[in-house]
Formats: sequence, structure tokens, C-alpha cells
Amino acid sequence: QVQLVESGGGLVQPGGSLRLSCAFSGSIFRLYAMGWYRQAPGQQRELVAGITSGGSTNYADSVKGRFTISRDNAKNTVYLQMNSLKLEDTAVYYCNTQGITTRRDYWGQGTQVTVSS
Repeated sequence: QVQLVESGGGLVQPGGSLRLSCAFSGSIFRLYAMGWYRQAPGQQRELVAGITSGGSTNYADSVKGRFTISRDNAKNTVYLQMNSLKLEDTAVYYCNTQGITTRRDYWGQGTQVTVSS
């Protein structure tokens, strides 16, 4: 059973940085594509960034040039480096992956990111 545990959220001022981490367990991490999603109050959950098992990345237009997704297969961890944070980046951030054969979604518990002056 795949399990995902996020960490690294917090309160930061506009223009600041945070790095989120997502620890993966329960299967062979290097085989899985991973993603970061976020959900602001009253909004739908949206994809922020994704990384394939081979390391290819994609980003939402709203975070391109500011956020970087990466993975460390030796540590079974995916990261989201967030720079130049804006007020509108405030949300709960979730780590996601899908079963390789089942395509079942797996989610972490979420970590709160609050950008405020």
C-alpha cells in the first residue's frame, strides 16, 4: 500500500521561499510519476507540478519560473521548491501519485502553506 507523507509547509512572507517534501513508502518509488497539487479555500484542487519516473517535469502556468519539482530516488522523496511566493500561493499542498497498473490515486494528508505579510 502506497503511503505519502508531506512536510515543510508553514507561514512565509511574500517573496519568500519554502521547500515541501513528500516521503513515499509501500512500493518502488522510482517507478512512479509524482505530483504536487494545491487547494485554496473555496477552490478546486489543482495540479501545481508533476514529475515522471524518468524525471520529466511539467508546471502550472501560475508557478512556472518560481517552483521546481524534483525527486531523490535514493531517499524515496519528491520535493517542491517554492520561490518568490505570492499571496495567491496560499493553499493546502498535497502530494499525489497513481498506481502503476490500477491508476488508483494516492494522496498525502496535505501541508498548509500560508503566504502573508
